[in-house]
Amino acid sequence: PADPPPASRTRSPGREQDGGTLPGKTPRLEREDLAVLRSRLQRMKTLAQLPPIPAGTSAELRSRLESLRGLEQRLRDKAAGSGAGPHGTAGTVAEVAGGEKLPAYQRFHTLAQDLPPGLTLPYKYKVLAEMFRSVDTIAGMLFNRDETITFAKVKQGVQDMMRKQFEERHVGQIKAVYPTSYRLRQEKNIPTFGNGVKKSDYQLTLEPVLEEDEKVCGRPHLSASRLLERRKEFNRSLVNIVKQHHAAFLATLSPPMVVPEDKLTRWHPRFNVDEVPDISPAELPRPPQEDRITTAQEVLSTARGMMIPKMEKALANLALRTAEAGAGEPVVSKAPSPASTSNALKGVSQALLERIRAKEAQKLQALMTRDPRQEERLAMLGRLPAMARVLRNVFVAEKKQALTLEVACARMADSYPTQMTAGEMEKHLRLFTELLPDWVGIHAIRTDTYIKLDKHKDLGLITERLTKAAKEAEAL
Repeated sequence: PADPPPASRTRSPGREQDGGTLPGKTPRLEREDLAVLRSRLQRMKTLAQLPPIPAGTSAELRSRLESLRGLEQRLRDKAAGSGAGPHGTAGTVAEVAGGEKLPAYQRFHTLAQDLPPGLTLPYKYKVLAEMFRSVDTIAGMLFNRDETITFAKVKQGVQDMMRKQFEERHVGQIKAVYPTSYRLRQEKNIPTFGNGVKKSDYQLTLEPVLEEDEKVCGRPHLSASRLLERRKEFNRSLVNIVKQHHAAFLATLSPPMVVPEDKLTRWHPRFNVDEVPDISPAELPRPPQEDRITTAQEVLSTARGMMIPKMEKALANLALRTAEAGAGEPVVSKAPSPASTSNALKGVSQALLERIRAKEAQKLQALMTRDPRQEERLAMLGRLPAMARVLRNVFVAEKKQALTLEVACARMADSYPTQMTAGEMEKHLRLFTELLPDWVGIHAIRTDTYIKLDKHKDLGLITERLTKAAKEAEAL
């Protein structure tokens, strides 16, 4: 090979250096790369095709192979983003009318709440509750000023407050949830003050429904306390609607569950709150309209004898087809299908499955009707085994037989991984004395309260006793 040029010598870039190639000449490296790419594409096409089932297989093996082929095809469709997953996504309540999926912050709203579990509402129900509060606030101001409350005024005020679109269907939903909240009418000859609506046009008006005793200076008055009561009543109605869907969900389980609504404190773990169907709007009053011909049957009945026979026959055929299309629409059943035994459980005793399901249903029913104070106690009992080790380490580090309760709570709060206040830590220490009086004791001496711990006890036995107490409390 020739010697390389010296470092000081400069060369002008040629066709090989700047990536250019002569026309009609393809480098050998590029031809090899193209061949490798062609072979890879061919292998991918081959793998994308499902292998055929051999003709000599048995019926049982053939059915299993077909089920595996179907599963593989569903997985491929899901990976390709076609939306045809194992359970399907078309027609679910997580999609809007236009067919697009709702955003994730709406579909999984309840999972992102930093609140204790309870009777939480779906995102769309919370938005509707906030709309009702805004409507009540604006309507209360207009009503107390003796102004006519029109939908146009309320719409503009709600959109300014919430930064969300407010339509007549939302008024219908409010009417469906709380029927006695407003009295709706279509009125005309209402001053519009140049908002694009003629004075002679009909407008939807709202009037709050109040009791006879709610008067100030002889006329009805919507007070702040009444606004708060109406807001609470609206929220209770929303919770009752979700309870109805929850009861329907419990009836589809295997075995079915029945939980009294007055004892329900949280939803079933498998009940997806954010997939509750939207509220159907109530029918709003419409402005009176003149008789208008809208269907072929009306045209035929009105102008019978005034048209040529050919046109009359065409209208009759059109009216007949319209009636048949309306009668032939399939009725979609919204009732969920009953749970069926999975193929993975074939061969398992049916009696054993029923016992397991009954026991699981009993646990879930106890979970859904558990008192919040009992839930807090169970959470504290679950933390005690880890806290026992931390508490013993605090006493060993301090090298004392007793510590003031204030100092012990501060040391525990600093050492425990989860952040807690001194008051919360004191509750845990007092629970120690309640469950293990032979290990931890709290004594009030003069003006101070001291906590004493027996460091000679076996920590493994202490942890085992605390775990057993937590399991017993959870089983109740």
